[in-house]
Amino acid sequence: MRLVIATCEVDYAGRLSAHLPRAKRLLLVKNDGSVLVHSDSGSYKPLNWMSPPCRLVESEGEWTVKAKSGDSLVITIHEVHADTSHDLGVDPGLTKDGVEAHLQELLALHLDALGSGLRLVRREYPTPIGPVDIMCKDARGSVAIEVKRVVEISAVEQLTRYLELLNRDTKIAPVRGVLAGNVIKPQARTLAEDRGIECVVTDYDELRGLSDPAERLF
Repeated sequence: MRLVIATCEVDYAGRLSAHLPRAKRLLLVKNDGSVLVHSDSGSYKPLNWMSPPCRLVESEGEWTVKAKSGDSLVITIHEVHADTSHDLGVDPGLTKDGVEAHLQELLALHLDALGSGLRLVRREYPTPIGPVDIMCKDARGSVAIEVKRVVEISAVEQLTRYLELLNRDTKIAPVRGVLAGNVIKPQARTLAEDRGIECVVTDYDELRGLSDPAERLF
């Protein structure tokens, strides 16, 4: 991972246009090709970013990041304060808590809770950047399902990356995405719908067959 502290301006052009005026920021270039622009405030989310697959071209005083879609992120660099790179190695990935892992297992057994006509291909379907929780097929094609107890924007980004890779495989394409969880945050739903990803609210206790409210986990 490369970390650059720089005084810069940022312009994004594509389906939406955005401008960040001149300020000191952190630029992250990750090994997967993504480029993220962070400030020192405003939460953990980047101010702007480009997800892979994309291409970074550096010239004197300017970075241009191009996506396959044609969107571009142009970073005008006025001064570089620090520029370091670190090899983080292979990340073992997030370990799901008991509820999330069990929810995935239950949904694989009760696919009707996610939609009609789904047939299980396998759980933990592999991709080069990590496994999709559940892979299914129906009359329209393949369906990649990511399961979270709480679906947030990070889950949308995660499934988007999976779908970009899966749809390159002509043996299973087209692949559409479904996010399933007990809670779906409004911002995550908005972003998912914009990207053509379906959101399904699940009921963990109903899937476990609990009908007595006194026995419910949540």
